[in-house]
Amino acid sequence: MATSGFKHLVVVKFKEDAKVDEILKGLENLVSQIDSVKSFEWGEDNESHEMLRQGFTHAFSMTFENKDAYVSFTSHPLHVEFSAAFTAVIDKIVLLDFTVAAVKSAVVGAP
Repeated sequence: MATSGFKHLVVVKFKEDAKVDEILKGLENLVSQIDSVKSFEWGEDNESHEMLRQGFTHAFSMTFENKDAYVSFTSHPLHVEFSAAFTAVIDKIVLLDFTVAAVKSAVVGAP
């Protein structure tokens, strides 16, 4: 098993009045401006049973080369500014930051 970067995983439940589309655009803009982010994926849960979801609706995943790149990202002025706006619209959040243990990696171009 090889290590394959560092992952920042965020699972959230937005407040009722949150402008989610604006937050998503802001996140996409943020990661496009900061080179230390190798990849960014997000999704909205629409498959889980409410009991299992526990109110959480969105998941965000960022991959970095290593922990130092992640630390650089978190201290970047654009991230600091965006975090304040992001935090203001969050009802519940779970954060997990970890070194990736790659067991089976995605194959580029595979269906």
